[in-house]
Amino acid sequence: MVSRLNIVAIIQARMGSRRLPGKVMMDVAGKPLLIHVITRAQSIRGIDRVVLATTVCEQDQQLVRTATECGIETFTGSELDVLDRYFQAAVKFSAGAVVRITADCPLLDPFVSSAVVEAFRTGDYDYVSNVHPPTFPDGLDTEVLSFEALERTWKEASLPADREHVTPFIRRHSENFKVSNVVNDRDWSHLRWTVDESADLRFVRAVYEQLYSESQMFGMPEVLKLLEDFPELNNMNAQYSRNSTLPPNCLAKPSSRLGASS
Repeated sequence: MVSRLNIVAIIQARMGSRRLPGKVMMDVAGKPLLIHVITRAQSIRGIDRVVLATTVCEQDQQLVRTATECGIETFTGSELDVLDRYFQAAVKFSAGAVVRITADCPLLDPFVSSAVVEAFRTGDYDYVSNVHPPTFPDGLDTEVLSFEALERTWKEASLPADREHVTPFIRRHSENFKVSNVVNDRDWSHLRWTVDESADLRFVRAVYEQLYSESQMFGMPEVLKLLEDFPELNNMNAQYSRNSTLPPNCLAKPSSRLGASS
């Protein structure tokens, strides 16, 4: 059983995206995409604070201002060494564990992320995710790792891909870490709900146009129902496969199963 920790959700964001520069500040339902991600992260149960980890680049100062306006604290660090950025942010905010969230996921479901956090908190794990193997739509990805696991990774990881993507080192050396995975009761991993391409942005905007409300947050079940009613929405970004920047998984028996398939 994990004792009470200071669990910090760290949202990584920068303006310099290779495929869709500036995407985190693009408009979705009248607000920058980043604000939707922050709002959803703030609704994750079991976390103590949400912070934004961006870069020291001048263009990313607007992300700092946006995060501050949303009432969350920030850290600025390396542009390309995201692992160092996470570690230094974790040190700054005295994190006992870190929830890794990327700022290109405006359909992040706090209920799903909460299940991953709960699996970490109530189990004896160094690392828990819901993506190895994936059974949730791409864009609901949530990873939780202990500060000790993050620190070890920061000290030992040397490959550029390990420094850029934060957690591949843990998965590739899973024999040295206690790892687990949260799985859904139905495999929706073929669905693409992240924003890397302009077609992804059009899809997300279409979903928000139908479901967004200031007073009530929608989640995965509502989006699945929308796609059932309007299957043509699936075709908006179907030409793109699930993110393939990460190495093949080397994990793990499921720690828990989440019954949220509809």
